[in-house]
Amino acid sequence: MLLQKFEKYHLWSYLIFRVFVGFLFLQHGLQKFAIVVKAGAAAAPSAPALFSLMWFAGVIEIVVGIAVLIGLFTRGAALVGALQMIVAYVKVHAPQGINPFLNGGELAVMFFVAFLILLAHGAGKWSLERVILKKEFF
Repeated sequence: MLLQKFEKYHLWSYLIFRVFVGFLFLQHGLQKFAIVVKAGAAAAPSAPALFSLMWFAGVIEIVVGIAVLIGLFTRGAALVGALQMIVAYVKVHAPQGINPFLNGGELAVMFFVAFLILLAHGAGKWSLERVILKKEFF
């Protein structure tokens, strides 16, 4: 009975979910990119180099974040984002242990699950892709 009252808001809640996932992933990428840009200017020895793996990860996160945020090729972007989160978890977090709460990989796992949901459901009713193409392309 209680769930039926919220059923009419599922389109809005999915839109909010998609926008927040895209915005947070975009911020995640901008953070990496800002660190790399500052490192390039300051040439700090501990900072990642320009065109390093971290820099490419940041660029991917920015592009995927924007695509998911505005709802443009959301399923394709979600697939790329999910694959990146698998690589991030295996390459960066898993060597410190398998438990995501102990190895710092909980964000990678959460983004991975969010991208699986986006991959399954697409952009939703309100997206730039539907405005431009009148349907979801992928």
